[in-house]
Amino acid sequence: MRCRLAVLTLALVGAALAGPAVAQWKWRAANGQIQYSDLPPPPGVAEKDILQRPTAATLRANAPAPVVSAASAPPLNPKAVDPELEAKRKKADQDEAAKAKAEEQRVAAAKAENCRRAREQMRALDSGMRMARVNEKGEREVLDDKMRADEMKRARDVAAADCGKP
Repeated sequence: MRCRLAVLTLALVGAALAGPAVAQWKWRAANGQIQYSDLPPPPGVAEKDILQRPTAATLRANAPAPVVSAASAPPLNPKAVDPELEAKRKKADQDEAAKAKAEEQRVAAAKAENCRRAREQMRALDSGMRMARVNEKGEREVLDDKMRADEMKRARDVAAADCGKP
């Protein structure tokens, strides 16, 4: 009983392994020699010189996947898109949009703060009260009329850039 089972198993394995060997092409080359291959003959071989073809079932089972270039590829069917891949793409788009919105809010907040400070500086300069600043040497210097005008111009430029109006 065990011997029969072993023989039957070996026969099934042999038949499974012999399947690809059946997928053989046989044709007569231009020099008259018979050629054998698991690939079809070159395009120059006449139809009458092809002596044997593999069966259609064997061809389908053993044929390599066709190579399709991007130019000759048929258009994608939108219904055939993988839902998991589409969900990942949509999530990535949402994450990117959220990052862009957060960056936009950060820039808007910085501009609002710059605008507020520029307006406070303009009010202080317009008030006429005595103002001083620290120079590069670390010394305190009182603003004269020219320095006050320069500071006012700088504050207006900042306000124009960040507030939209001075």
